[in-house]
Amino acid sequence: MKRQKYISWDEYFIGVAQLSALRSKDPSTQVGACIVNTDKRIIGIGYNGLPSGCEDDEFPWERENKSIVDTKYPYVVHAEANAILNATRETKGSSIYVTLFPCNECMKLIIQSGIKEIVYVSDKYSETDLHKAAFKMMKAANISYRQINASEVVKND
Repeated sequence: MKRQKYISWDEYFIGVAQLSALRSKDPSTQVGACIVNTDKRIIGIGYNGLPSGCEDDEFPWERENKSIVDTKYPYVVHAEANAILNATRETKGSSIYVTLFPCNECMKLIIQSGIKEIVYVSDKYSETDLHKAAFKMMKAANISYRQINASEVVKND
């Protein structure tokens, strides 16, 4: 008889996204993403961080400063963008599992790459105007979405 308590595909893929987020050097927000094709194969993984070749200690990680140049925002590549850029196969028709609902800029990349489903854990920026823009684009592009509770992973007994 086969083992009964094993994790679902959703739990598995969001777990990979959560593990990827642990690679982020960002002190305030760690985000991970995992792109999965229709055959349930992982084709791209990413986390938020600096572009390749940019040393983590040479750039700011602050959220606020007198100048935006002295914050993390002009430099950090988001997890979704990194997952798309790291994809080893065609992303058209795939799903992206993310630990945080995508921002408006990442939503543009998701749409352009042909991803058709977003599975996410947190939506902490849902009341912001940029989130509303991301949501509007997602709906217009007929991308399905669903929020999952990643803390309900079945324990391996």
